[in-house]
Amino acid sequence: MPTYHVAPLDRLVEQFERLPGIGHKTAQRLAYHVLSMPKENAESFAQAILDAHEKIHYCKVCCNLTDEELCPVCRNQQRDRSVICVVEDPRDVMALERTNEFHATYHVLHGAISPLSGVGPDQLCVKELLARLNNPEVKEVIMATNPTVEGEATAMYLSRLIKPLGIKVTRLAYGIPVGGDLEYADEVTLTRSIEGRSEL
Repeated sequence: MPTYHVAPLDRLVEQFERLPGIGHKTAQRLAYHVLSMPKENAESFAQAILDAHEKIHYCKVCCNLTDEELCPVCRNQQRDRSVICVVEDPRDVMALERTNEFHATYHVLHGAISPLSGVGPDQLCVKELLARLNNPEVKEVIMATNPTVEGEATAMYLSRLIKPLGIKVTRLAYGIPVGGDLEYADEVTLTRSIEGRSEL
C-alpha cells in the first residue's frame, strides 16, 4: 500500500513529537494547526521560540530563568532573604508563587541527583547554592524537591552539606491532598501525613 509523505510536514511532526507528553497523533494535530496559521502568525510563533532561546538565561543569584541579570524574585527588595526555598525546576517556582503565601527567595537546581541517569551534584546548580550560604543573612533552607527517590536523595545530600554551616534545614510537609480520600492514599503518603501532623 503506498504511503503518503510530505517531507517538511514529517519533519514538523517529528519536532513536535520530541516535546514531553506529545504523542504521534497530538504531534500531527499540532503540525496541521501550524500549517493552517496565516504566515505572519507562523513567523511570530517561530520568532517567539528563537527569542526565548536567545534571551532567557539563568539568574546570576538563584539560577531561575530570566531575561535580565536578576529574576523578578531576586530583584524584589521586599522578599525575605533569610530563607531560601530549594526546588528542582523553574516550574516549581511558578507553582509556589501562585499560592501568594511564600515571600522569601528560591534556588533552582535544574534537576535532581539521579545516579542511574548519570546526574550527579556537579550537573546541578549546587555550587551556586553553597556560595549563597556564605551570607550570614541566610537562616533557613527549605528543601522543596519532589517527593521521589531522586528528590529525597537530593534533599538528604544537600542537608548533609548545609547543616554543618549552622543553617536550619527544613523539608516541605507531605500528606493527603485537599479533597482527597484516605482510602485512596498510598502507605508512604499516609505515613508522612501522620508524621507531619500539626495541632489544630
